[in-house]
Amino acid sequence: MSLMVNGELREGWFDSEQEDGEFVRRESQFRSWVTPDGSPGPGGEGGFRAEPGRYHLYVSYACPWAHRTLILRRLKRLDAVISVDVVHPHMGEPGWHFDASFPGATADTVNGCDYMHELYRLAQPDYTGIVTVPVLWDRERRTIVNNESAEIIRMLNSAFDAWGDAQLDMYPVGLRDEIDAINAFVYENINNGVYRTGFATSQAAYDRAFDALFAALDEIEVRLSRQRYLVGGRLTEADWRLFTTLVRFDAVYVGHFKCNRNRIADFPALSNYLRELYQYPGIAQTVNLEHIKAHYYWSHPWLNPSRIVPGGPRLDLAAAHDRDRYPAQP
Repeated sequence: MSLMVNGELREGWFDSEQEDGEFVRRESQFRSWVTPDGSPGPGGEGGFRAEPGRYHLYVSYACPWAHRTLILRRLKRLDAVISVDVVHPHMGEPGWHFDASFPGATADTVNGCDYMHELYRLAQPDYTGIVTVPVLWDRERRTIVNNESAEIIRMLNSAFDAWGDAQLDMYPVGLRDEIDAINAFVYENINNGVYRTGFATSQAAYDRAFDALFAALDEIEVRLSRQRYLVGGRLTEADWRLFTTLVRFDAVYVGHFKCNRNRIADFPALSNYLRELYQYPGIAQTVNLEHIKAHYYWSHPWLNPSRIVPGGPRLDLAAAHDRDRYPAQP
């Protein structure tokens, strides 16, 4: 289960391929939904009824997609409702693995697997697709419900309101079109843009991705210089989807992925926004920079053959910010 790029082995990065030197992320395969009554959601099969203690998240602290799910779980106060296991940050040729020897990582406490690919085979014995985190696991049916982070966070936002914070809605009906539009822009150019830049295998592909990434960051900088949040004057899932890339940017993407025109620290509005979101109650506890740096610098030896993890940068995400620079709508 490895990836070949231009005839060379790329260890462990199972969710991608290359086309003319450009990084292309492949689609997630498990797409069922947990719903309050167990009826089918927007995709997949039914039968996954929301219940406390039934579902389990497999995540990596390093992965920005998995990080989204940890944030929604924390914001919706679902810590006691949905349990979590955390993979080791080092991802080699066999893929994500469980090893509690690295601080913050855990064993697989539900199924006793050593590797994530074993978990996928438990769900589907003939599975040969991509092996990624996050994974939302159903203890009752012993299968993967979903491994698409964008869908998992929507489930966490609404399906478990009987046990979580039903007053908090990160995907309000009146803002959904705007949220979807900004999500698409941020995903293509920033969330996935850093990977398209870092994993490009031709200068032309790198240049295209690099230019698109920083054009998008420039655009978001202007947007956040005029308004406090991305959509509707209030926090939504769009902000948290952007946050998980921003919080990794200066620590890994600037150097490791050659996204080095500017740091986030060089953007006044973006850096202020990043600090505000980081300091939102409960969010700092979902950020583990040791896992983030250990994963990226160790797991891509074609980019960093020495696997040396840098000591810096020194990031003060807890520094003061202008929380009230724009009035937030209630």
